[in-house]
Amino acid sequence: MKKQPLRIALITGLYAPFLTGVSVAVHQRVRWLLQQGHEVFLIHPEINDQYPKEVGSRPMPGLQELQSFPNFSSYAFPTQPLIFYKSLPQPLSYRHWSDSKVLESFQPDIIVVEEAPQMRGFYSIFLQGYGRPVGSEYARRTGTPIISLFHTDIVAYIRYYMGNQFFSFIRPMLPMFIKQFSEAYDYNFFPSREQLEKYKNLQSQRSEYLAYQGIDCQKFNPANICHNPIPDDNRPTLLFVGRIAPEKNVTQLLDIYPLVAAKIPDVHLVIIGSGPLQEEIRHRAAKFGPGVTVWGESHGTELLGWYARADVFVNPSITENFCTSNNEALASGTPVVAVKAPSTSEQISSSSNGFLAEPNNPSDFADKVIRILQNPELKEEMSMHARFSILEYDWSMCMEKFEEKLYEIVKEPKNLTATTV
Repeated sequence: MKKQPLRIALITGLYAPFLTGVSVAVHQRVRWLLQQGHEVFLIHPEINDQYPKEVGSRPMPGLQELQSFPNFSSYAFPTQPLIFYKSLPQPLSYRHWSDSKVLESFQPDIIVVEEAPQMRGFYSIFLQGYGRPVGSEYARRTGTPIISLFHTDIVAYIRYYMGNQFFSFIRPMLPMFIKQFSEAYDYNFFPSREQLEKYKNLQSQRSEYLAYQGIDCQKFNPANICHNPIPDDNRPTLLFVGRIAPEKNVTQLLDIYPLVAAKIPDVHLVIIGSGPLQEEIRHRAAKFGPGVTVWGESHGTELLGWYARADVFVNPSITENFCTSNNEALASGTPVVAVKAPSTSEQISSSSNGFLAEPNNPSDFADKVIRILQNPELKEEMSMHARFSILEYDWSMCMEKFEEKLYEIVKEPKNLTATTV
């Protein structure tokens, strides 16, 4: 018997054309829910002339694709650029818009808040924050179930952007903040078991593991080598894809590169993405000449070709929460060398589909890369295992679990006295 479609309000602080893993995941999630017949109301940040022109012109799937569905509607809330990174929106205070009024017009069966800490401004601890969790007031007043989805290690982000001295000062207070924040939602879901345990230890309430963060394994696959962006270049290629930002540790790739090049002289490092550190990366990479290519952003079949073309995908970030680009590389049949961090051990099985390196240890990271590049048999075996290791996280399988969880939550008794802050 077919279940009654749900009315789902999905609130996100990041969406196309703002380029992040969250933006891509939100679009895929909404599209899949619409395809199943659910009615989806997407509340997302607006794009305006305060952002760099290249942001609005990105060839990313977004609203235009979703508007072809009759069961889709949306609302763009006002935004301003982040102070330190003009290509992303900052959360704005409630004086600019009312999420309760917006939700009243839709009357959802359930509210999903993607990257809820970012929506509140939690990364910047009150400097740019809303002051209360998004969607919670309407949910409490109407008894509508509300859930939050964690994409990011917010504690690690605070440390990166506020510095060790400030982090040491607020560290004892974090459990109080996280407990207060998480209690505003009926459920807080994490795509990584390790990240879940970390935040439970920090007093995160009503928190569970749910494999909702998948990738399209048909889209990302080894056959995309036909889209090879550098078909006449036979050098062994190391690939990074992501935002060029402090928390991604991209600068460390330029410490790792010469160590690898000392053993593999023709190795080619390709850095794909954009971000606040992109000019610094370009400047530092220049001394390596053609050995390092800072490609910029990549989209469509070109990006698919890069993933399949690479010999090793490299990720030095210690802040990932079940990193999407790691999974995209694995699905493309590319071994991954990443640092040990919450969630990476759930993606990478050492000596099977890649290696895990010690955090902030360029020498250990380089040794892992060299071991793969110097051993063609090992690389071939890892490539085969890479694809199979990620099939359980195919987007459709993850979304079926997510949909099932939504139905379970909607069936639970209504709670008109839910806690809020």
